[in-house]
Amino acid sequence: METTRVLIADDIAGTREDIKRLLYFEEDIKVVGEAADGEEALRLTETLQPDVVLMDINMPRMDGIQATELISMQFPEVAVVIISIQGEQEYLRKAMAAGARDYLVKPFNSSELAETIRRAGAFHKKRQVHFSGGQVAGAPPQPARIPGKVVTLFSTKGGVGRTTLACNLAVALAQGTGQKVVLVDLDLAGGDAAVLLNMPTKGTVTEVIQEPDYTDPSLLESYLAPHFSGINALLSPADPEQAETVTGAQVTAILQTLKKSYDYVVVDTCAYLNEVVVGTLEAADQVLVLVTQDLPALKHARLNIDILERLNFHNKIKLVLNKTRPDVLKPSELEKSLNFSLWHAVPDEEKIVLPSINRGMPFVLAEAGSAISQSIFELAGLLSRGEEEAAGKGRIVPESHADYRERKSLLGKFFKTSAKAVSLR
Repeated sequence: METTRVLIADDIAGTREDIKRLLYFEEDIKVVGEAADGEEALRLTETLQPDVVLMDINMPRMDGIQATELISMQFPEVAVVIISIQGEQEYLRKAMAAGARDYLVKPFNSSELAETIRRAGAFHKKRQVHFSGGQVAGAPPQPARIPGKVVTLFSTKGGVGRTTLACNLAVALAQGTGQKVVLVDLDLAGGDAAVLLNMPTKGTVTEVIQEPDYTDPSLLESYLAPHFSGINALLSPADPEQAETVTGAQVTAILQTLKKSYDYVVVDTCAYLNEVVVGTLEAADQVLVLVTQDLPALKHARLNIDILERLNFHNKIKLVLNKTRPDVLKPSELEKSLNFSLWHAVPDEEKIVLPSINRGMPFVLAEAGSAISQSIFELAGLLSRGEEEAAGKGRIVPESHADYRERKSLLGKFFKTSAKAVSLR
């Protein structure tokens, strides 16, 4: 078991003792020193070479923000975690701008503290690999791999279910294929992937681009947040103002880098066209254009398809009908209006989707046997095999629901003519 070495910097001796007590039973974490102010923290960082510095903000002589900035510049392999009673966004922004890896608001419990230290320590070790230009000692060489596939969900119409579909699709791909999947929330000014997955907003796109070599795979990996379903996620910033710092070129570079390490990169986008979205579309292998059965959504879908064709992305377009209901605009009418064939349809099951969102639990896990979940697994199957190949083979389904393999397509189930199923291709 590798040990993470920790330096505690806090001007209150009682607080330092409390932190040591919280970490007493953590066998893989060792407190190697204590500092009462920022200047002492800087000196001890040089002499003790800790993996992680727990840094208070309000300290005499040199405060924690200034000390963090100096440590980040002079000892870039050391991860700094800010610990403070100040939970305001302004302090968080200053800490992250100074180079802090993470931020804990007092009071915190032992599990929160230990988990944050371990995460920061892992980041430290990956940065060591990055700066040394080598591999972790004892790690086997990584074989060359085929680049993964970037799947972007796109619509300039709000309310079509992009984020819900993106989160559940990413989980379904991971569960159904057993391959590596990363979800990227590029709705930078208002992304909700963290809420839908019940994940803390730590390790965001805006933090990544502050790194000089943010396209280094090992460095980028350290910013990804793990989800219990098996996927990793690169989340949007908590502060919408930070969205303005991200460019389309940076997004394209990040997605191309993730393709080197992941089999599927599922990307959520915002409900308008900007430089970041164009960069995302550029990097995408397939673009799922979402539409629902209402005239405003139809108008936007027509516009979205036109935009993609003008950008010469015609071969990337897959039209997906979301929130499908049998009592409104029929798929054949929708296809005729758009002059574009539907690729897949997802049923409208609000009684399953809304509780799933409120619990922060993807419905493909909580309600794996439902029609909407099976539709998402079916969509994952189309993406994993390609449309032509998938047409002659079975669907992706969760292993415990193999009885759904022979189920008729959802389009045939939800839209019937003369009591016979209508299958759309």
